[in-house]
Amino acid sequence: MAHTSQNGTLTAPRAFGSGYLFGVPLGDLGLFTTLLMSAAVGFAAFFASTFCAIITLLFYKVATSHMPDFTITYKWVGLPVGVVVLLLTLAYLGTLWVKRKLRKG
Repeated sequence: MAHTSQNGTLTAPRAFGSGYLFGVPLGDLGLFTTLLMSAAVGFAAFFASTFCAIITLLFYKVATSHMPDFTITYKWVGLPVGVVVLLLTLAYLGTLWVKRKLRKG
């Protein structure tokens, strides 16, 4: 599916392999922006996985009438997921940043 630009020429949609994800130019980010975006995604993954783990333990408590230790949601679920997502995001965005720097230099 091609789009028409303002001057009437057809443009192809941005592809995932060219450094674009959902139209966001991830390949054009600077070093600070790369680090900031990676940290934001890591924090979001930490909080989302912790929330899901707390909800799961609440359902477990209702089903079994046992009081679970809710600190495991942070230590065993939230922290590992947040760290893994942070590292994956840093690796992906970092390689895009390095490729752009090598291409320019």
